[in-house]
Amino acid sequence: MWKKLLSLLLGSAMALPSGSALASQRADAAWELIESGALIVDVRTPEEFAQGHLDDAINIPLDTVETGFADIAKDRSIVVYCRSGNRSGIAMQSLVKQGFINVHNGGGLSEMQEAQLNLAPLN
Repeated sequence: MWKKLLSLLLGSAMALPSGSALASQRADAAWELIESGALIVDVRTPEEFAQGHLDDAINIPLDTVETGFADIAKDRSIVVYCRSGNRSGIAMQSLVKQGFINVHNGGGLSEMQEAQLNLAPLN
């Protein structure tokens, strides 16, 4: 029962709407990591990825997370994102269970794009 409750709480916390302050903070933190060299991983389906994704992102769909990171060092800084932040939260949990130590849930694509625009220098 506790495991189910914890899973429910974590899942709802990771599916924050893109307009919330916490969602903005996670996307801002993700961009700081990306600017420091973090690997950007889109965990949406290949079809979703083909419709648009962040520059330099690679696609490792959620259903392949168990094996898709096999060639990536466990200490590599990784930012995962999806459509809303839910699948990337699940991916992050899976990666931590696999022994990855520097994984961040950036949230949803639009959330990440909005945060990126806010980082752009004003000219």
